[in-house]
Amino acid sequence: MKILVVDDMPLMRHVLINMLRKLEYSNIVEATDGLQALVFLRNQHFDLVITDLHMPKMDGVSLLTNIRKDNELADIPVLMVTCEDSTDKVKQVIAAKVSGFIVKPFNMNVLSSQLNRFFFKD
Repeated sequence: MKILVVDDMPLMRHVLINMLRKLEYSNIVEATDGLQALVFLRNQHFDLVITDLHMPKMDGVSLLTNIRKDNELADIPVLMVTCEDSTDKVKQVIAAKVSGFIVKPFNMNVLSSQLNRFFFKD
């Protein structure tokens, strides 16, 4: 399984990647914003995208919208990581067809349960 982790904060990417590795996911690529993520998505196969909501250049909603309107990418599960509590923003993300939410702060059990919704490891 190949996972793309997208976040403009290096520390957050590091935390997520360490959690994923502890959960025995090792094929992980990181991107610093939605624009870089789209380049990676169009040039490599990914089984899952975990993205932050708030990022410069291209935020998580714009990234999700671009993924969903691209026939080659549309079926990739996308987990949105956010501390957002605005009802309007959450509705916008749901309308963009997000696969799941992870609310900051979170722990490895929360991440694991979200991943298990999409994948069952051998």
